[in-house]
Amino acid sequence: MKSFTKLEAVLWSIALPGFSQLLSGHIWKGILFVVLEITINVFSNFNRAIMYSFLGEIENAIEVTDFQWLMFYPCLYMFAMWDSYRSAMIKNEELSYLPFVFSAYFVTVGLMYSTKLTLFGVLFGPVFLPMLFLIPGLVFGFLVRWLILTIRKQRVL
Repeated sequence: MKSFTKLEAVLWSIALPGFSQLLSGHIWKGILFVVLEITINVFSNFNRAIMYSFLGEIENAIEVTDFQWLMFYPCLYMFAMWDSYRSAMIKNEELSYLPFVFSAYFVTVGLMYSTKLTLFGVLFGPVFLPMLFLIPGLVFGFLVRWLILTIRKQRVL
C-alpha cells in the first residue's frame, strides 16, 4: 500500500471520491466511492449543471439538476475526503472529522438554498453556492474542534 501525505490524499479525493483509496490500496472502498460518485453524478445531472454554471447559465443549471439525487453528493464527497485524510494520518488527531462533517452540513444547506438565495444580487445556483457554503462549514468545523480540544485540555490541567 502506498502512503500519502494528508494533503495529497485530500487532493486526490477532491479530484474524484475514491481515487485516494484506490491509490493507497483500499481497492474495494475506492471502487465503492467511485461507483457511488458516478451514480449520483449521472442521476443528478451534475455534470450538465457544472457545464451550465461555468457558462453563466445558472437558470439552465437549476433546471437540469435533480436535487433529490444531488443532495447525497456533499455527504459522500466529504466522507470520502475525510476517509482519505484519516488513512493518511500518522498519529490519531482527535476530532479531525469535525471540519469535514460541518462542511458536509453547510454544503448541503447551500444546495437547498441554491435556487433562491442571491448574494449581492447574484444567483449562484447549485454548483457555486454550495462551494461558497464550504468556507463557513470549514471555519465552523475547525472552530468547534478547537473549542472542544481547548475545553478538554483546561479540564485536565
